Amino acid sequence: MGEIKSAAEIAREKLEKIGEPTEEERLKWQYVPKGEKLAARYIKENFNLATELNSYEEKVRKHVIDGITGILMRNISLPQNDMARRNTKKAMEGLKTVKSDKVAVENVFSKMRHVLDHYVEQGEQQRKQAYESLKAEFEAKIQQAIKQQTGVNAQMKIDVARQPQFQEEWQKLQAQLDSQYIQLLDEYKQELSAIA
Repeated sequence: MGEIKSAAEIAREKLEKIGEPTEEERLKWQYVPKGEKLAARYIKENFNLATELNSYEEKVRKHVIDGITGILMRNISLPQNDMARRNTKKAMEGLKTVKSDKVAVENVFSKMRHVLDHYVEQGEQQRKQAYESLKAEFEAKIQQAIKQQTGVNAQMKIDVARQPQFQEEWQKLQAQLDSQYIQLLDEYKQELSAIA
């Protein structure tokens, strides 16, 4: 029968198989989080991202940019409120600063802006129509339920918008409407990731 090994011995053997991390991996582990923190600070505060980025040595700047890019991409979202609009605008400005192919970046941004503008203009109208339609449907169901229970066709005024079931359905419907826009934005973010 074989020798029984402790968890520590098994872990040590696995680490020996993996080997030591390369210098490049160490730099990545150290500087990607620094880039992420820098991007988060950039979104909240007002400072020159290019100047801040240039304070890093050339060999680590790529990793800092990777960290910055990841956080800025996550801040591009549907303009559902003023803060989301501001963060998206700021993230796009920041990405334009850190990416070297400015023309390709602007081409993708142009497509993104089209989606975001459509969301604000036509999307708002779609959401209002969907809301009113859902509200009317719920009111009809409630009136039907009252008629079945009482046998009387009482046209009662009920604020269906406050009903938990209505709220739940409205949330689902909103998510469904927004998903089309989010999917397009995600595709454009993928394009943006591929740009140097």
